[in-house]
Amino acid sequence: MSNPYKIDWNEYAALARQAVAEGCVLLKNDDKALPIRKGERVSVFGRIQFDYYKSGTGSGGAVNTRYVTNILDALKENKDISVNEELEQTYRDWLKDHPFEKGMGWAQEPWCQEEMPVTKELAEQAAAKSDIAVVIIGRTAGEDKDNSAAEGSYLLTAAEHQMLKEVCGAFKRVAVLLNVGNIMDMKWVKEYDPAAVLYVWQGGQEGGAGAADVLTGTVTPCGKLSDTIALDISDYPSTEGFGDPTRVIYKEDIYVGYRYFETFAKDCVLYPFGYGLSYTTFTRTVESFDFDGETVTEKVTVKNTGDVQGKEVVTVFVEAPQGKLGKAARSLAAFAKTETLQPGESETLTLTFPIANLASYDDSGVTGHRFCYVLESGAYNVYTGGCVRGAKLSGSFEVKEDTVTRTCVQACAPVTKFDRMVNHNNTIAFEPAPQREYDMAARSAAALKPAKPYTGDKGIKLGDVFDGKAELEDFVAQLSDEDLICLMRGEGMNSPKVTAGTAGAFGGVTENLVNFGIPTACCADGPSGIRMDCGTIAFSLPNGTLLACTFNEKLNEELFAMQGKEQRKNRIDTLLGPGLNIHRSPLNGRNFEYFSEDPLLTGKLAAAQLRGMRRFGVTGTIKHFACNNQEFKRTEIDSVLSERALREIYLRAFETAVKEGGAYSVMSTYGGLNGIWTASNFDLLTTILRDEWGFIGTVMTDWWAKGNDREGEEATRENVAAQVRAQNDLNMVNADAASNSQHDNLDDALADGRLTRDALVRSAMNICRTVMNSPVMERSLGRMSDEEREAAEAEKTSEDYVDFNGEYQFIDGEAPLDISAVNTEKGASTILGIRYKKNGLYKFVMRVKANANEVAQIPMSIFIDGNLRGMVMINGTNGEVVTAEQDIGVLFGGTNYLKLYFGQTGMEIEEIKFVCTQAF
Repeated sequence: MSNPYKIDWNEYAALARQAVAEGCVLLKNDDKALPIRKGERVSVFGRIQFDYYKSGTGSGGAVNTRYVTNILDALKENKDISVNEELEQTYRDWLKDHPFEKGMGWAQEPWCQEEMPVTKELAEQAAAKSDIAVVIIGRTAGEDKDNSAAEGSYLLTAAEHQMLKEVCGAFKRVAVLLNVGNIMDMKWVKEYDPAAVLYVWQGGQEGGAGAADVLTGTVTPCGKLSDTIALDISDYPSTEGFGDPTRVIYKEDIYVGYRYFETFAKDCVLYPFGYGLSYTTFTRTVESFDFDGETVTEKVTVKNTGDVQGKEVVTVFVEAPQGKLGKAARSLAAFAKTETLQPGESETLTLTFPIANLASYDDSGVTGHRFCYVLESGAYNVYTGGCVRGAKLSGSFEVKEDTVTRTCVQACAPVTKFDRMVNHNNTIAFEPAPQREYDMAARSAAALKPAKPYTGDKGIKLGDVFDGKAELEDFVAQLSDEDLICLMRGEGMNSPKVTAGTAGAFGGVTENLVNFGIPTACCADGPSGIRMDCGTIAFSLPNGTLLACTFNEKLNEELFAMQGKEQRKNRIDTLLGPGLNIHRSPLNGRNFEYFSEDPLLTGKLAAAQLRGMRRFGVTGTIKHFACNNQEFKRTEIDSVLSERALREIYLRAFETAVKEGGAYSVMSTYGGLNGIWTASNFDLLTTILRDEWGFIGTVMTDWWAKGNDREGEEATRENVAAQVRAQNDLNMVNADAASNSQHDNLDDALADGRLTRDALVRSAMNICRTVMNSPVMERSLGRMSDEEREAAEAEKTSEDYVDFNGEYQFIDGEAPLDISAVNTEKGASTILGIRYKKNGLYKFVMRVKANANEVAQIPMSIFIDGNLRGMVMINGTNGEVVTAEQDIGVLFGGTNYLKLYFGQTGMEIEEIKFVCTQAF
């Protein structure tokens, strides 16, 4: 019998490779330029053939992986074709003097690399010896830094223009590949007219292999665009105001992505939402259309009418009556994907959706049903097909009278006056957005229910609650105010209490909490794989945009079931992902982590990923809740939008992840939402998330996030009391919970009445429920199965031992080390020999600076003789020198080797000392 916890790394890689191939989107393929045919010779242009971008940067991309397959090597592995090695060598010679520019670390990396100049002569020489050219253009992206409508970011560079001009001029067949995290400007397609254009996105460690499978026809492309590609960046209504340092106004309201373009600006679209070509052809036949008064059900037969195998996507869009609220011309209602169909083979798909999902939120009262979701009366037309532009009318149904599908209360409404976009007879108009009419702080206070009074220790352990022998209320009543406050403080980064190098620890973060039987749970950055800053190897997954373009729920679930196994192996209870923010603007630097401009597609695929992880008892923390749609000044900006837009567009995917994916861990954002920072926004975290959606898990802040009590009040890191009152249960992260290392105001607020024990108890229960729902609970009770233990033992790896033959440096007398040989670039490690006369306990002390800002995360691991002794994690210091310390335990024997491993570029070390704190 096979062990369910054992990771088959070949199967994992095959699933990831399949996902990459299914996410590649073919936009152009004139005269069947692709696939590359057997026996053909390929000339590959562009330096990214060597420097493939597996993901963006920051917390969502910093995965240490064993390998990354680039596109060139993957093509060379295919024995049916040959690569122009003379051209390859020309690039390799040029790269010797033009190495990959890594930048200065967090949010300071260049979004593109210098490109080798391609002359007309070089292109013609290659064309004379080749059948087809493949041109690869790359962009990274990342946390804390947005794209810009400039060359080298959203636009091509001059060198890239020159390359396309010369190659397209010399070759009859040119395929352009875009190794990017997000859509980019595509006007150049018309200018240079390459035969084929293929988005290959950022595919993780199997990215090059999956892209090559599509290029060579091993896999027929079946990816569809998860975003609309417009003619110009100015055509997106979100562009105006994007990048404002204090306030971003979502004036386009519900008209995001294709909802805007299909309603108001069809002529501005180059490639519509859902667009994607294939090497074969399909027919879609609607076999039946049924409406039972609540649900629409369609049966659609897809037939492969071409001459090669392939998969196809079916999408269903609905045109709702304009009514009094005004609607988008199309809204995605359902989608499905076939299995692989051989030529002539058919598959019948069943697509269903409840019409309640089509209801619009009335935040103005124009329908007579204010603060309700309303299906307005009239005819609802259903369109079925491929992309939003190509879907054909397949049926309709009628709602005879306005129907309320859900009654809510006003929540998260704006306090800043602005005009929002509305649809008046399919032309753009504007109206004032309805304003908040209540006091959120008063609502928060009134909603708090009294908790069971403090009882002191009654001998109840959390395991007793887990086993059904005691009630959670009785358990939490035993915890003192001090214990409750410590429970609110998650620890990290790189807490030694959990898996080395991970993002945070929560639950049993103090000795007293552990004595009550609360284990210490572990969370690790994602969602493109597990980030472990000490250098531990993990599997690098395709990015969110690519996975969205698969339109394949089953594949996403299977891939993240493998991720769940890997989390279990590394004792990680929750991955910090998936990211569910809407692609409001192509310029958001973090779009690579997210899925789409559409909330239904986003929510369905996120729910699938959560179900996959849950197969192995672990989960993901859905983020960033909500409206994290700009990285610039992300801790300071206030997102201003109507309640309707918030509910219909920006919250819907999160709701799907909670209700269909079983999400029980949520991360709030850094910034504000209509005046209240999300980490302290009661309406967001309680009124909507918990009261309306039934969420019963834990909400955690983003790392070092701020909170405020009222609109107009400055948000601060110290105001954790406001977070707890809102039911943001975990403040992430603190170096040490017991000593209040972040200097939060929990103790003071409890003492002066701004915070009550009742609120602390409420959050404590939320945290305990999440811990009990995590694998760490059973492990803490000694209930790890033999199968899991066996798999864990089989996967164990040890640090490679390094013989050190250099000079040893004396550290007695606290003399600073000679650090001239230390390489602080990401992924680098330096070995230094140390010698001392005093055996004892030692502390590692470092004076260091980093030019990045205060939320940048720059880690360094400290190994002694191959064993991890601790980690130093600094935030960006804006160039100011700070002191960082780490206890490293016992040094014994007189000599050791010290290895420093850097998980991120950016540290500028001025001095390192070892301090003996207790001699033996």
